[in-house]
Amino acid sequence: MNILSPVAMPAAPIVRASAIIAAAHQLLAMLERGQRIDNAGLRTAMEIAFEASDASGAWDWKTAYEACECATVLFLRKYGRALFRKADAPAARLYALSKVTGLLPTHTHRSEESQALQQFSTPVPLGLAAISAAAITPHDIVLEPSAGTGLLAILAEISGGSLLLNELAETRADLLGQLFPALAVTRVDAAQIDDHLPASAVPSVIVMNPPFSVMANVSGRMADAAARHVASALTRLVDGGRLVTITGANFGHEQPAWRDAFVRLQERGRVVFTAAIDGSVYARHGTTIETRLTVIDKLPAEDPAVFPASSGLAPDVATLLAWIEAQVPPRLPVTLPANARAVTGTAPRTVGGYIARAATARPTAPSSIDPEGIELAYDPVDWTPPEGANLTDAIYEEYGLQSIRIAGCQAHPTKLVQSAAMASIAPPKPAYRPMLPANISDLLSDAQLETVIYAGEAHSDFLAGSWTVDATFDLVQAAPAEAENAVRFRRGFMLDDGTGAGKGRQSAGIILDNWLRGRRKAVWISKSDKLLEDAQRD
Repeated sequence: MNILSPVAMPAAPIVRASAIIAAAHQLLAMLERGQRIDNAGLRTAMEIAFEASDASGAWDWKTAYEACECATVLFLRKYGRALFRKADAPAARLYALSKVTGLLPTHTHRSEESQALQQFSTPVPLGLAAISAAAITPHDIVLEPSAGTGLLAILAEISGGSLLLNELAETRADLLGQLFPALAVTRVDAAQIDDHLPASAVPSVIVMNPPFSVMANVSGRMADAAARHVASALTRLVDGGRLVTITGANFGHEQPAWRDAFVRLQERGRVVFTAAIDGSVYARHGTTIETRLTVIDKLPAEDPAVFPASSGLAPDVATLLAWIEAQVPPRLPVTLPANARAVTGTAPRTVGGYIARAATARPTAPSSIDPEGIELAYDPVDWTPPEGANLTDAIYEEYGLQSIRIAGCQAHPTKLVQSAAMASIAPPKPAYRPMLPANISDLLSDAQLETVIYAGEAHSDFLAGSWTVDATFDLVQAAPAEAENAVRFRRGFMLDDGTGAGKGRQSAGIILDNWLRGRRKAVWISKSDKLLEDAQRD
């Protein structure tokens, strides 16, 4: 006899995951008998596994549905390969899988986490369509960036692929670790999956069902969430590889709001198939939103503005499978790097970890085409207003260097001004000397070089305090300096000069200083095409 606790504290994620897996094994026995899992049977399995009722708060019905999904993964691992051998046609496989999933309950409850992260696991029949479109072979390394409870991953495994799995949600990542114990599941934000995975994690196939309109640690809806996930995954995919993604139905090249984004995407990978899917396909998983299946091969399109005609709206998975079989082209040949591997190491957990990994992954020695750099010579000076000089009544005063003198440097080609208040106080004397080409005085004015000096001065120091940072770089918390994995952040530099000061050249000079010191990564964001041209010029 089990005595159910009236109040239970939420379990730690790894303990919670173990309880979910225990419930899944009980549900697996029901699936093996062909027994329908109703709410009563599901409740019993959960109460036995958690030794508490849902009223205690130890588990909720969204957790119970995850136990059903884990039971499905366990069932497919045990019987899936034999099922696929016996039913080699997609339609026959769909029939067999539908019989299994028909034994599971419809999802009628959601949790706060499932809402916040849009955790709508891929229905197995729709997953079959995605895997069929991916055309996975035993030679493939298959990445699923948002692996959830593994419903897509197990189908990829049955098809013969080696797996790379990533999941940000803590409990779901722990579930994957127990369902796929041979793999080291990474736990990073899939919207930046290419930035976080180690260099050896190079997939030839990606199957994904990203959040449609939310981002991790970002409040509110993000219309381009799916686009960010797809773009980062495509960057990670090997040349010639195939990406199959399930998104909201409105994320397609036919929509005016997304056409330009898809034109840019086709400069790297061509869309070879797309079709919308009726909302009824997702109904058993708690939503009736219309979705879309898109297949992208990583080969630049001959004309990025030309797309394949959409097949329209598939009323069911059987129709979608027929379209895939008739319209999706064969896979392109791929060659994986010699160091590509399926079992990934754990992603770094701190800023220091990422820096250490970058130091071993990227060469820092100057290349043969880099200009030779020398430290810029200048003299610090003690500035005082000229004797008898008074500020004018004007709002602005003429600008000139006050705390340094740079020998042989040219004056700025246009007149610069500063506020009267700023003109009355000299900036602090710097000590930093940037690494720049010997002919830099021919390229930058004295005022522009002053900016490069002060930027380097700031970047050479650290902000006060110590911090801990999560693996996504999104959550930063104050920490004691002696805390494990504590890091410090470098100071930044705010460049707020007005028109005519040459901010582009100043920014380029700052990047060049860092480049010649071996720091080889910079991000330059331009607001418009015109500004992009200016950035390239500078």
